[in-house]
Amino acid sequence: MNSKKTILLPKYQKIFEQIGENIKLARKRRKLTTEQVSERAGIHRATLYRIEKGDPAVAIGHYFNVFRVLNLQNDFLKLAVDDEFGRKLQDLDLL
Repeated sequence: MNSKKTILLPKYQKIFEQIGENIKLARKRRKLTTEQVSERAGIHRATLYRIEKGDPAVAIGHYFNVFRVLNLQNDFLKLAVDDEFGRKLQDLDLL
């Protein structure tokens, strides 16, 4: 497998790290082990470890599967839902 290192500015990397921490806390609240979650999500434990560390190189589908296992799949619907900047650009185009 040929993997490239995903490079993010530190302030954006912190966002991924916070998501990873949120996932880890959600797993622990449910008293699920990394083995249980990774098996149910169809991923390796090492991938779950990377997700919980906030690795931006992990495929978004893997993140989604972990969210699904934790019954948080509806949180994915909140991504980019409030495109305030895009709506402003659209409004300017209408003028």
